[in-house]
Amino acid sequence: MRRRIVPEPGQTLPGQHGVQPAPGGPGTEPWPGAGAGPAQGTRPGSGPGSGPGVPGSGVRETMRTEFTFELPRGYLDESGRVHRTGVMRLATARDELVPLRDDRVRENPAYLSVVLLGRVVERIGTVTDIHAGVIEDLFASDLAFLQDFYRRINAEGHTRAQVTCPSCATGFAVDLAGGRLGES
Repeated sequence: MRRRIVPEPGQTLPGQHGVQPAPGGPGTEPWPGAGAGPAQGTRPGSGPGSGPGVPGSGVRETMRTEFTFELPRGYLDESGRVHRTGVMRLATARDELVPLRDDRVRENPAYLSVVLLGRVVERIGTVTDIHAGVIEDLFASDLAFLQDFYRRINAEGHTRAQVTCPSCATGFAVDLAGGRLGES
């Protein structure tokens, strides 16, 4: 089953060139009049009493199931190439139950996260055959990053964290899926 990556508000996907999908819309094409002004760019059925989850509104609710990430160090493949960006999908109940029957997990419960991440990481760089062996070969900092990333997208539903500047005590949000420190 092929999953579609749905960007967060304000985020564009490669090849979109600034065009945002209509919230709840099926594709990435703008709706008629988009960008022409606040009243002209609204979708039909987007006024009061309409919206996702409102019966008869005609607006479909979409759910983001795939999240991009950038590893702190990167996966080093057998040819010596480093892969840093990747995609993780939301876990299903099956993803969390199947590893419990795995003999490696029964022998060592700490191996659960390795098997689980091998199921939900869709790709790292150009590597698309992700399995427990690939996860085992990650640097410890990358494994810890993916474990935290998994927890955030599956338990909290997003990759943002609220932080406070230690110097000025100003609070702000950072996207943990972003690039290197200072780039989010």
